[in-house]
Amino acid sequence: MRTHIFLAALLLISMNLLAQEPADALRYSWITQGGTARMLGSGGATTALGGDISATFTNPAGLGLYKTNELVLSPGFRLINNKTNYRDMGEKDNKSSFDFGTTGVVFGLPLTGNRNWKSAAFSLALNHAANFNGNMTLRGNNNQSSYSEKYLEELINNNVTDPNMAAQNFPYGASLAFNTFLIDTLNDAGGQLTGYRSLAPVVTGLVQQQTIRTKGGITDFAFAGAGNYLDKLYIGASIGISVLNYDRQSSFTESDATNDSNNNFNYFTTDETLKTSGGGANLKLGVIFKPIESVRLGLSFHSPTWYQLKDVYTAAVTTDLEGYGGSGIKSQSSTNFNNGMAGEYNYYYTTPWRAAFGAAYVFREESDVHQQRGYVSADVEYVNYTSSSFRAQSSTDQASTDYFHTLNQKIDGVFKSAVNIRIGGELKFNTIMVRAGYAFYGNPYTANFFNNKTSDIVKANHMNLSAGLGWRDKGIFVDLTAIYRISKDAYYPYRLDQSVFSPASINSNGVNVLATVGFKF
Repeated sequence: MRTHIFLAALLLISMNLLAQEPADALRYSWITQGGTARMLGSGGATTALGGDISATFTNPAGLGLYKTNELVLSPGFRLINNKTNYRDMGEKDNKSSFDFGTTGVVFGLPLTGNRNWKSAAFSLALNHAANFNGNMTLRGNNNQSSYSEKYLEELINNNVTDPNMAAQNFPYGASLAFNTFLIDTLNDAGGQLTGYRSLAPVVTGLVQQQTIRTKGGITDFAFAGAGNYLDKLYIGASIGISVLNYDRQSSFTESDATNDSNNNFNYFTTDETLKTSGGGANLKLGVIFKPIESVRLGLSFHSPTWYQLKDVYTAAVTTDLEGYGGSGIKSQSSTNFNNGMAGEYNYYYTTPWRAAFGAAYVFREESDVHQQRGYVSADVEYVNYTSSSFRAQSSTDQASTDYFHTLNQKIDGVFKSAVNIRIGGELKFNTIMVRAGYAFYGNPYTANFFNNKTSDIVKANHMNLSAGLGWRDKGIFVDLTAIYRISKDAYYPYRLDQSVFSPASINSNGVNVLATVGFKF
């Protein structure tokens, strides 16, 4: 009998860990392009240009322009500033971190025994596809809703009529609030349970504040190959492995805006930790064509990345209710339900597919690159964010399958396709080069994500302005690029089914400094 109870408890804990939401899908897919300092200095417009190791992750056909070997290192530094506005109150926070661009080795192989296929090239490289390091703080006054109503709705939506179930069945949510008296029962004159209530005094006002600390990133490893047909057509493909790590610590506090010491509410705090880790695989295909010597046209297709992920999650609620339910501060953690352990859940996630078309014009295009005088290049990229999806690992886990089916329907409703544009160029003065570029990453949201409100936050986007310098001589090259990043986004501290909830607008800016050092051998 105890074995059955233990297994039921494990099932209950795993089911309550199903906390993925549409924002999780976007976090791992709405990312800007990485590369070497040279490519990012000209906006990252690499689809048609080629001749750079970053083609491994953008358009592998660009490796076909290599006829020599090359070793590349790309260390960098990143500083990001976040400004939030939540219910007309602003806060600032910032974070600096190490970063890196495309790093690896390319082998160019002339094919002297074939008249048509002039050369082949292979690369083995890694790239920092996403950097999750950041700090964010938001603060505002609210007399319309409370975070605690999330817990209230969890009990109501699950038709919980037994207080014992309220205390045990939701170890990552409502049970924590119920056991610390933030959520309490409503009883009729006969003492029978008629519902639940929150002790947070919404009508008189609450001061809400949240701090979020994140770290981690996505690192891509790839092996790519390309062929050069008559110095006119270049075809390439790459197989990639993505390693994902995301660590999030969040603390949300609501306190009494009136400082009334007799209303059974001083404050409560919800602390959550989430660690997501895993790996995935993807495929990239591409082609570059030269209709005339100075013009290059490129086309690339990126398959989804098929991830297998694991979430490790904890939650805790701490309350000070001015003596209600007993004196002192009360606190409970999800680990109290799980022998001191964090909860774990394994699942699959698929990113969107994307396709890009590019065009480049190379000044004085010649086989001797020393005679080239620069280039201009532009990309247009299409990303279908609605193709993101989650899936249960077990096809027999019907509850998880149903949950993810509903979640994927929400993704279809709140996201859309977007177009990204990258443009840039380089001017070459003998051994010195100067570069500049611009990149725009379009809005992935529909109006439904913003609760059908129309405001500036609907115009979410990322923009990169870049400039760089380069030096090349005798098989050694050094490039340095600075990228100024500007982003608009939105974040919901919580969502409710029955009450008004508000988003925070996020305006971010920051600088990435990236250096690339390379050696031909």
